[in-house]
Amino acid sequence: MFNRVGGGGGEGGATFDLGSEGGTRAESVTEFTRRVKDLLETGLKAGWVRGEVTNLRIQASGHVYFSLKDAGAQVRAVMFRGDAVRQTAKLREGAQVVVLGQVSVYEARGEYQLIVRVVVEDGVGRLQREFEALKARLAGEGLFDRERKRVLPCLPRTVGFVTSPTGAAVQDFLRILTRRGWLGRVVVLPTKVQGEGAAVEVAAMIALAGDAARCGVAFDLLVVGRGGGSLEDLWAFNEEVLVRAVAASRVPVISAVGHEIDFTLCDFAADVRAETPSAAAELISSGFVAELERLGRLGTALEGKAGAALLAARKRVEGVADRLRLLSPAAQVERGWLRLDDLHNRLAAAWARGMQTHAHRRALIEGRIVAASPERRVEAESQRLLGLWKRLQAASPASVLNRGFVIVRDAEGIPVTRSSDLRTGAWGELELSDGRAGARVEKDF
Repeated sequence: MFNRVGGGGGEGGATFDLGSEGGTRAESVTEFTRRVKDLLETGLKAGWVRGEVTNLRIQASGHVYFSLKDAGAQVRAVMFRGDAVRQTAKLREGAQVVVLGQVSVYEARGEYQLIVRVVVEDGVGRLQREFEALKARLAGEGLFDRERKRVLPCLPRTVGFVTSPTGAAVQDFLRILTRRGWLGRVVVLPTKVQGEGAAVEVAAMIALAGDAARCGVAFDLLVVGRGGGSLEDLWAFNEEVLVRAVAASRVPVISAVGHEIDFTLCDFAADVRAETPSAAAELISSGFVAELERLGRLGTALEGKAGAALLAARKRVEGVADRLRLLSPAAQVERGWLRLDDLHNRLAAAWARGMQTHAHRRALIEGRIVAASPERRVEAESQRLLGLWKRLQAASPASVLNRGFVIVRDAEGIPVTRSSDLRTGAWGELELSDGRAGARVEKDF
């Protein structure tokens, strides 16, 4: 591929002819990578590879990306969704597995990787074995006993967060507290959170935070944690020196390491485990939020009771004011005038009724007096006599004569009342209305 055309100049002085007549043509990176890909994929047959799973990542598409490593090397691997759903062995961080795979080259990055078709468990990996062994030993000492756990303060005022100041975990932690309106104080205690010496540094910071005289701050609560990562990334939180520091802390500790599925020995030693730093922030502020809600409810209830009390007081004041108005001299004078007017009206009505009754009685008496007076009796008798006189007049001889009658008298002047008293030839007198005339009886009847 490369042709040397000169050799002088000592060490490092070799030159190459790239493209001279008769030389080999220079390849592009794409062409070269493709040739390497062809050589590897055709020259290396599929085979079994043993290693420890690390950097495990499962995509939403269902494809699984991870690395296989041992003490001397590491290789990237991918298992596509169709193969992943058929596996009985479950991939997990730190697991020792044997995989059947075919080498391939990812041309975009010029990296080779294994296309895994089959996964078989090959026992627990070294780190996982160390984890389980240390966990069992510390648990045997009682370091993880529930009786050692302390109750977290409900309303911590000052919280220390032992973590990397540049990591995303601290930003998420502070954002959650701000969003929930927490009013306490957060002090970031900066440390390394992975790599050599990280466990010792975190342990030293926990010890410092527990000594208010040295650090100058009295913490109510400590959070020890970081964001997610591989088993190797989180391994500092499985080291004995840090686990013992968490268990021995003078201040209550929340362990918030990694993601929800990640467990470290610090989680078991801490007073409380939070799945993530964000979950720790929610846990810390939960008491504050609950108290805020309780105060809100109390405020609403107090407002209602105060309103009811004010209304009742207003009614009492109005009642007292009404009574005072009733008892005031002006009110009494007003009531006196009202009573006087009422008595006047009642007296006038009684007087009117008395006068009416008196008038009626007087009319009755006057009627009786009039009925019993001599004048009336004289007038009545006069009327009676007048009537008798009229009747008498109507029955008098003159009245009779005026009606065409005649009074017959005998010779002696005595009225003849029967025809038998008349004799033929006898003389008599006829009295008419306008005078008298003599008469002789010519014939008897």
